[in-house]
Amino acid sequence: MKELVRELVRKSLEQAYAKGELASGQFPAVVVETPAHAEHGDFASNVAMQLAKLEKKSPRVVAEILVQHLAAADTFDKVEIAGPGFINFYLKGALWRQALGEIDRVGAEYGKSRIGNGEKVQVEFVSANPTGPLHIGHGRGAAIGDSLCRLLDATGWDVSREFYYNDAGQQIANLARSVQARCLGIEPDDPSWPADGYQGEYIKDLARCYLAGETADAGDQHVTAARDAHDLEAIRHFAVAYLRREQDQDLEAFDVRFDVYYLESSLYADGRVAEVVKRLMDNGHTYEQDGALWLRTTAFGDDKDRVMRKADGSYTYFVPDIAYHLTKWERGFIRVINEQGADHHSTITRVRAGLQALDLGIPQGWPEYVLHQMVTVMRGGEEVKISKRAGSYVTLRDLIDEVGRDATRFFFVMRKPDSQLVFDIDLAKQQTLDNPVYYVQYAHARICSIFENAREKGLVPANLASVPLDRLETTEEMLLIKALASFPEVVEGSALNFEPHRITNYLQELAGLFHSFYNKNRVVTEEPALTAARLFLLKCVAQTVRNGLAMLGIAAPERM
Repeated sequence: MKELVRELVRKSLEQAYAKGELASGQFPAVVVETPAHAEHGDFASNVAMQLAKLEKKSPRVVAEILVQHLAAADTFDKVEIAGPGFINFYLKGALWRQALGEIDRVGAEYGKSRIGNGEKVQVEFVSANPTGPLHIGHGRGAAIGDSLCRLLDATGWDVSREFYYNDAGQQIANLARSVQARCLGIEPDDPSWPADGYQGEYIKDLARCYLAGETADAGDQHVTAARDAHDLEAIRHFAVAYLRREQDQDLEAFDVRFDVYYLESSLYADGRVAEVVKRLMDNGHTYEQDGALWLRTTAFGDDKDRVMRKADGSYTYFVPDIAYHLTKWERGFIRVINEQGADHHSTITRVRAGLQALDLGIPQGWPEYVLHQMVTVMRGGEEVKISKRAGSYVTLRDLIDEVGRDATRFFFVMRKPDSQLVFDIDLAKQQTLDNPVYYVQYAHARICSIFENAREKGLVPANLASVPLDRLETTEEMLLIKALASFPEVVEGSALNFEPHRITNYLQELAGLFHSFYNKNRVVTEEPALTAARLFLLKCVAQTVRNGLAMLGIAAPERM
């Protein structure tokens, strides 16, 4: 609808220039927005104010000229000038009702587009260290990342989902020593317990499974325990595979799947890290100081240079990240989006600087990032911090088991990613309209119930050709129709801005409009034509709710 209004404004400009009513010949980028208040029209534009200086006329005079031409279009009930020169557009109801025909025609495809033109985009998300169960931060990243992938797919991108396993480094060494200690019967309060060791119940399970000679399968890893409590390397391999499998199971329960799993350890095994370091040195972007190798990241916008290789010969964490992202570029991903926790903010500049220093033509702003803020879990008005299994944090599985997958996913994405999130377990479990996900799902279930009752009376939503859509004219009906018509624009905005929360906001608004309509209007009436029109309207509402929930990986139940 906005595109239609923009095109009509451009045509009115052409006509005004052709008649000499306007002289500049300029075609500014026409901004069309939805007014905050419905009484100000369906859409509004400040195009007259944009042109006033060029035309050497007051904005209102320019607006009057444009409105003369716009009034001739068989599109508007009226076009008004407001304030200093805003133009307010009131579209005809018949034009809005055309959206219902589009929804009925394309069904599950409604809201989708091809703005991505089939271009490849890789989205990396979750990417947890395989040192324990997934925590709630990983859960929020999983919900945001997966929803973003679904939105990009819905808008025409060729999406590849990737999980990067940080299966190398000090944290993995700490994991292995912790499991070994349990295998040897050492308790956390023992002086010989490893410093920075992991103490959750899952470490006990790991040790028990290792000593029992079990096999851990994760991706292409099939590791059978050696049972030798003194074989630290065997324990490390088994522990990583075991926890990878557990994380995969949690993600499967969350309906999150990946196309590619990439292991950090492979970057060392394949010599990719060493190759990157050599190229950075050969390009003259490094220097040695205090026994360490430094990268001149300040040459690429960082506030200070960064150590690449410490005096003990080990690499700092951002070096394999550079090597890893180089593989993404080499795999042909011109567009890459990383969804990570806000604690990774400092990594962005360093990785981008390292990629620039490789001198391979990688764009400066590559890759793109979406950073999510922390999650606070509340129950009974108090913060929940500890899970028995994890030992020191609430796990994703805890939430899935307690409140269900749908509520967990909805709550994780219903705030902008860079906003902190309070996850209220009590609210998420409520079977009332105060619970936002229940509120939306109940709207769909309620419509399904209406259809069931209608079928019992021999009524079904009719085909478009036989539906008198002009009977839909109440305020509640028109608000519903206008909201339905806006769905494709909401989807595009959500995808382009990496903001899945726009979909949750939209669905809550649409559900609210439906509930308001239902409370004020009978669907099955004494008038067959009106009944047919209202059933058709609700068919379109239900379809749009299903489509929106599907873009968030959430079910649309028929009964609740």
